[in-house]
Formats: sequence, C-alpha cells, structure tokens
Amino acid sequence: MKIISDTINVRIDEPTVVTIGKFDGIHKGHADLFKQMERFHGKGLKTVVFTFDLPTALILRGEDSKVLTTREEKRYIFEKLGIDYLVEFPFNEMTASISAEEFIDDFLATGMNMRAIVMGRDCRFGHRGLGTPEMLKRYSHNYGYEVEVIEKYEYDGDIISSTIIRKAIQNGDIITANKLLLYPYFFYGEVVHGNKLGRQLGMPTVNLIPKDLKLLVPNGVYFSTVEYNGKIYNAITNIGRKPTVEGVNSDKTGIETYIYDFDEQIYGEMLSVSLYDFLREEIHFESLDLLKKQIEEDVNKGKIWHKNHKSD
Repeated sequence: MKIISDTINVRIDEPTVVTIGKFDGIHKGHADLFKQMERFHGKGLKTVVFTFDLPTALILRGEDSKVLTTREEKRYIFEKLGIDYLVEFPFNEMTASISAEEFIDDFLATGMNMRAIVMGRDCRFGHRGLGTPEMLKRYSHNYGYEVEVIEKYEYDGDIISSTIIRKAIQNGDIITANKLLLYPYFFYGEVVHGNKLGRQLGMPTVNLIPKDLKLLVPNGVYFSTVEYNGKIYNAITNIGRKPTVEGVNSDKTGIETYIYDFDEQIYGEMLSVSLYDFLREEIHFESLDLLKKQIEEDVNKGKIWHKNHKSD
C-alpha cells in the first residue's frame, strides 16, 4: 500500500476507485464500501481510501475528541484490507475551505485520476459539507466517473455509527463494540520497555503506550489476542495505571499484555493487541506476592476463556 500524506498535491497516474470518509472506527457499515471497491478493482481500477490526518472536530470545533482508530491503526487496517493507496489529507483551516466543486475537480477527478467513487448515503465533503452524492452524480458526466452509493447498515434495528461504538467502548462493553466493528477493538504500536516486574514474577509481558488521542476502555483486565509477525497469540491484557507497582496516584496509563507460553524479546517491534471481553477491574494489591497470585488466577481463567471461544 502506498501512503500519500502531509501534502495536498495528490497525484495518482493509475485509474482509481475512491472512497472518502473519516473512517474513525472501521465498522460493518463500511463492509459494503470495501466490497464494491473490490468489484471495481476487479475491473482494473486501483483502490484509494481518502481520509484525513487529524480528527475534523479538532479543527472545526476545537474539540479534543478521542478517536477509535489512530492514524497508525488506519494504516494497519487498510494494509490488511489490500488497499492500493491511502491518502491522509492535511485537515486545517485552509483545506477545510476548499469548495465541493474544487474538491471534485482538483482532487478527485484530476489528482486521483478517479474513474469511480463508492460512498455512503450521508457522506459529505468540501466547505461546509456542501458536497453530496447527488452533486457527484451531476458532475459525473463532465469527468467520466461512476458513482456507487451505499445505504446505511443496521444491526439489531439501529444504524451503525462511530458514535454508538464509542459509547460502547467508554462503557467497557467490548462485546457490543466488536459486534459492530469489522475487527476486534485493538491497540497498535511499538513494544516498549516496562519495569520488567512481570519477568521477575516469572510472567514476562509486552507493553504498549497508547496514543494521546486514542479512546481507552475502562481500566481493568481483558481477554485478548496479540498479532505479531503474522501470527495470533492468546493473551490477557491490563489497561490502566498498575497501582501496585506505580503507586495509587500514578497517572500513566499503559497497555500490559501477558502472552501465554511466549518468551521472545520483541522490544521495538510493532504488534496489535485486540480486546474481546472484560475479566476484572484493576486492583491495588498490598504485596507483589498477592499480585502474582492474582495474575496466575487471571491467566488460568484466560486460558479457559480462550479454549471456550476458540471457534469465534
């Protein structure tokens, strides 16, 4: 996958099929988008995802909103989906003022050599969101592209949206969030050095530091898996501040994962940690012995959980 970022001079020579959107939380409502893009790909068009480098609410309304999917995580997902080009368009006051007509002419039809576009019914683009699927259809004869509009996707009678998924994550309802997402809710990043306490306890862990903009689940221990070097490993993950080790007043939130039967040194490597279900709240223990005993109990419960959910 080729990534085009940090520039408004987007130039793709190959004919393309494009989809545009924020893609914060890539959910089952997006599945038909990618399915239709694959159909056009089969006709010889390269697939392009056009998204933004920053949350639009941060620029438009000054909101410090947390995201379901970070920039790095979007790259990770779109790579796995087989997208040919990912355009991370700079979003600022200047680019937000680009008119819908200019966006079609300069960026879609010309810059991205677009021959087809796949978009949701409610997709908006250009200054003040005046660009619509209907506008694209009106201009299609001028530029020679096709427009494919995807209807809203419902689950249990509700239209799937990032807002619903965000509420589920904030409430710690991982099961519901995962039913709506195209993938289990996950964190992607570089393995960093921790305090090596897990190794001292005979249970070495891998540690990630979440991005500042990443929406976190409530602190606690979760059943999880780790994808590393193309393989999936069962695990349990603690999200939180590790009060027994760092102190009850610690404000550092980390992602600490124990991978069953795994003892490789992978500091500096990139991996993903996916969450599936909540096990327990984060607890402050009076001693490391009590902490170790609890971790051993958590691991035993985790192995049983993974065995029972092997077919999921």
